[in-house]
Amino acid sequence: MPISGLTSTSAAHGNPLNPLPGVGPKHADDLRRTIRLAGPLGVKHVVTMSGTPGSDPDAKYPSWVVNPWDGVYMDVLDHQWGVAREFWSEIDALARENGVRVAIEMHPHNLVFSPVTLRKLVDDIGATNVGAEMDPSHLMWQGMDVVACTRWLGPLAFHTAAKDAAIQPGVDIRGVLDTSFTRIPADAENKVPTGYGFWCNAWPENPAWKFVAVGEGHDVAYWTELLRALAEIAPDMAVNIEHEDAAYSQTEGLAIAAKNLHAAAGAL
Repeated sequence: MPISGLTSTSAAHGNPLNPLPGVGPKHADDLRRTIRLAGPLGVKHVVTMSGTPGSDPDAKYPSWVVNPWDGVYMDVLDHQWGVAREFWSEIDALARENGVRVAIEMHPHNLVFSPVTLRKLVDDIGATNVGAEMDPSHLMWQGMDVVACTRWLGPLAFHTAAKDAAIQPGVDIRGVLDTSFTRIPADAENKVPTGYGFWCNAWPENPAWKFVAVGEGHDVAYWTELLRALAEIAPDMAVNIEHEDAAYSQTEGLAIAAKNLHAAAGAL
């Protein structure tokens, strides 16, 4: 199982289902163009996100339903899944035509944010070339067992990123669905774009969770079991290090991750 800080996979992250006319259609076209480019280049996987539509046909902004205990949110989800099925049926066909597999990162704020929602999309459209990108970090902070998720998805796990997350003391009063972020000014340097005209917000000082270098949220033994589960699906699947720990530079984070992943692989 190769461990790498580099990847031959293409990515087109964004919200292709965003109802904002200056955002969703552009992100959708980015994904289409990436798939068409990946095929001739021999790149076999394109990583992206499912996107999130608006709440209804006239919605201006995307709307993520967290927990539809109130029946009105089932109406929202019915609309959103209808939008998603139409778009992703097209993308699955395009990927098939270009000899590419599209791996969806199960990321909150998206309609597909868990193994259950990933499989629902695949089953609903009868997908052949759409599956999962196993980014453990987003599953970790949601409280999932990533090893169990991997085995449950089985061959739908197309691609993996090695990224860790750790629950923080702030979870005691915030929970993992905290919304107390603050805006970063438009003229701020080094802001991280999330789309056309939008960028990441600032985290609270005592967050409920954060991204950490691989091995600093979950120990080597945990990563050994995750590597084992991935190897059961595809022994040659590359494990691609993704660094988002602000406490370390890119090279420091990469070195920590590589050390811990090699130790985990050595224990297989």
